[in-house]
Amino acid sequence: MKLVRIREAKPLGNYRVQLTLTNDQIVERDLGAMLRGPIFSEIRSDETQFMQLRVEDGTLVWPGGADLCPDMLIWGGLPPADTGVVAT
Repeated sequence: MKLVRIREAKPLGNYRVQLTLTNDQIVERDLGAMLRGPIFSEIRSDETQFMQLRVEDGTLVWPGGADLCPDMLIWGGLPPADTGVVAT
């Protein structure tokens, strides 16, 4: 089985993001509830900081060292279509 990772991310505003996965599926996620803890304080208080997200090694990252687990982003919402692939 192929591993599913995040290939591209596009911030949509209001703490939402569109993810393009390595299996070519596109999913949208609301990250507002995931941005907790001190590492995300600047991102939560200033959406322009949120908009600086990028993909690094299949993970969403921001300047300053904040990142989010790709498995939570891929499988933490409405699931991508069942294509026989797994996320790790």
